[in-house]
Amino acid sequence: MDLVAWATCVVTDELAEPLPRRFAHVRGVGRKAKLAAPLFDPEEQEILVASALLHDIGYAPRLAASGFHPLDGASFLADSHVNGRLCSLVAHHSCAYREAELRGLSAELARWTDESTPLRDALWWADMTTTPDGEPTSVHDRIEEIQRRYGPEDLVTFFIRQAKPELVCAVERTEERLRAAGVDYTAK
Repeated sequence: MDLVAWATCVVTDELAEPLPRRFAHVRGVGRKAKLAAPLFDPEEQEILVASALLHDIGYAPRLAASGFHPLDGASFLADSHVNGRLCSLVAHHSCAYREAELRGLSAELARWTDESTPLRDALWWADMTTTPDGEPTSVHDRIEEIQRRYGPEDLVTFFIRQAKPELVCAVERTEERLRAAGVDYTAK
């Protein structure tokens, strides 16, 4: 079974029933990643789409150990003996290091390296331009939605405010690459 097919099975098994809204989100992020896939070689395309589908797997009730979903997801993937790059992308998706600092989990997250590449940016772009229901949105609307959902005093709200410049830059870099390649990334 190829990596994307495996990722699809895993997220379906782990998220579809217990967390249907999260499942809709990861499916939407996967669709967005497929739009960006032409920017990369075939092996990277597979890693991008699989990481998009798996980026929130750490929310699965059976897998949530630390309570920090990027770390729990990467740990599950490492235990599943998948590509180490996939583990790193999931661990560091959407500026996770900033939230790890706030949670006192930086040392645990340091097990994986943030690659800071165009592929990483494309994953962040796919996540940060997809609503919780799996629909396309802008990065600014997504950040506002996260703040509203968690409320003004929540750690996640504080994290997303800190991360906003990096997230916006990753989205803008990816959209610039997509435009330069002539890819219609506005498709639903």
